[in-house]
Amino acid sequence: MKTLPYLSALALLGTSLLANPYTTPQEEYDSIVKTGNEVATSLIQTLGKNLKQHLQSEGPLGAAKFCSAKAFPLTDNVSTKYGKDISVKRISLNERNPANAAQGSEKAILEALQQLQNNHVILPQYVVERVDSATAKYYKPLRINKGVCLKCHGDITNNTKLANFIKSSYPNDKATGYKMSDLRGAIVVTITK
Repeated sequence: MKTLPYLSALALLGTSLLANPYTTPQEEYDSIVKTGNEVATSLIQTLGKNLKQHLQSEGPLGAAKFCSAKAFPLTDNVSTKYGKDISVKRISLNERNPANAAQGSEKAILEALQQLQNNHVILPQYVVERVDSATAKYYKPLRINKGVCLKCHGDITNNTKLANFIKSSYPNDKATGYKMSDLRGAIVVTITK
């Protein structure tokens, strides 16, 4: 597997630092990364804990129903927890819910990450994008890294109830057929100063 130094991978993605109210650009960058990682980790833990509970008690269909009804409210709760200058969401090139479709520069960044993965380059742990002088986006790539993810995002053709629920709830679903280590999407934390 080829690797690229972290900054080279970011340069390929066209990312940059924000205008600097900090003492140094590195101080600002470190602050963005720290905040982005904290918020993204909070969302992963919140959704993961709840999904795990529903998978254990109700199986994949129960987890899918939970996700359909509660993923957005829980994501909004995480955003609210961090205040009005920070928001968080999940995006994908192969979304289940159209509200999670990557748009604009988000789509370009996910496409670049997908190309890196297709070329067997180790993905960066995060990407920082300058949106404008007051706004940055922190992207945490999401990969299929647990077999349990494949229960709803892998080949679900043998689980008729789950397949029917997904088809009826998400008629344009593009989020199945994944395999281990595939890029699923990203968590995006938008930080405004």
